[in-house]
Amino acid sequence: MAKIVGIMNTSHVPAIGGAIHKNLQQDPYWKPFFDGFPPIQGWLDRVKPDIVVSVYNDHGLNFFLDKQPTFAIGAAPEYTSEDEGWGIPTMPSFPGDEDLSWHIRANLVRDEFDIVTCQEMLVDHAFTLPMALLWPHQKWPVKSVPISVNTVLFPLPTARRCYKFGEAIGRAIASFPSDAKVLVIGSGGLSHQLEGERAGFINKAFDLKFMDSMVDDPMWATQFSDLDLVEQTGNEGVELLSWLVARATLPGRVKLVHSNFHIPISNTAAATMLFEPL
Repeated sequence: MAKIVGIMNTSHVPAIGGAIHKNLQQDPYWKPFFDGFPPIQGWLDRVKPDIVVSVYNDHGLNFFLDKQPTFAIGAAPEYTSEDEGWGIPTMPSFPGDEDLSWHIRANLVRDEFDIVTCQEMLVDHAFTLPMALLWPHQKWPVKSVPISVNTVLFPLPTARRCYKFGEAIGRAIASFPSDAKVLVIGSGGLSHQLEGERAGFINKAFDLKFMDSMVDDPMWATQFSDLDLVEQTGNEGVELLSWLVARATLPGRVKLVHSNFHIPISNTAAATMLFEPL
């Protein structure tokens, strides 16, 4: 059966794509963030996952306010990015793993999750930037399964619902009849707000508590409603729901392999964590 070999949670600020394009990784502004990835790249070289299941939030490239599913999964042979208006260069297309996509979808429906299935799907910076941070040469040695979680249009799925969603994804991966090694990515956050009276809001104390909880108390954040999370992390900080989904795919405690936290990047508390199963 397939095995989850790691979970990697990280931020996906669009400006990261510009920094990559302009080779600013060693610029003083960017260096503290990019320095968090060589240890993870070394881990990838050792572990060599076969498939990435990427949990993220779409920013209008594939879904918009007129059609915003709570949960959606890609089931396509290939995923492409397009110009989002941020000045981020598009990346080489990402090969999909259709068999795992359909297997996860079937199991999620049996677990009573009503999920939208996309046999054609565009992927935006929330999906592409973590991939480019892990594989800077942008030659993807893995197949992908994108899973989108609504963090845009209220009401959002609750943190508790997202945790249960992640548990169901984890069970589905564990029952996939393959010896594939799977890396789960949670993309988003941490605390930030881009508009309104609280524009620029960052809650370092909450971010660090949330990161600590990821190791041995991952259900800690499920006590908060969607509006509570907005209050604590900012309007866009609710993207941490993707971290929660990803973490829940591995039940119980995990081993923290690497962690990095930096304030700010583009008015965002940027963080990265890598876990292995115990």
